[in-house]
Amino acid sequence: MISMTHDRPNGPAKGSGAWADEEDEVANQPIKPLTREEAQVLMASNPSVSPWRVIAVQAAVGLVLAALVALMSGSAKMAWSALYGAATVVVPGALMARGMTSRLSSLTPAVSAVSVMLWEFGKIAVSVAMLMLAPKVVPDLSWPALLGTLVVCIKVYWVALSWRGRKKS
Repeated sequence: MISMTHDRPNGPAKGSGAWADEEDEVANQPIKPLTREEAQVLMASNPSVSPWRVIAVQAAVGLVLAALVALMSGSAKMAWSALYGAATVVVPGALMARGMTSRLSSLTPAVSAVSVMLWEFGKIAVSVAMLMLAPKVVPDLSWPALLGTLVVCIKVYWVALSWRGRKKS
């Protein structure tokens, strides 16, 4: 049944509850542009991370893991498999980082958005191709070593992002 005293049907309304009050307050506040000084302070407090730093950390972790696998297993095939797993993350990531940091990718916001999409599709395609070629490229391939290193190298992305250089005040 629809109540005549309200402009919407009875029952839970969209955005009802305590959060709705907060959302209404935020939505009704005017947007104030930042001054140059405020923008500089904001940018200094939230520095960007170079994609090359992330790639370097992933490569370093991949090399360390391959060395650990070699030491623990005593097997060269396991070490090569681990290295190839790291390469399956690092090579496509480096291709994407190169494409994303090119001057062409930053011409306009629209070009930049399309560039991100295209480079991400390319990164996925190269990763899949490398995984499909793994048995031919690495003799006596060990899938557990390859996939384990691949997963760890992908997860290191978050560690590399958390190591932002903050200016000390």
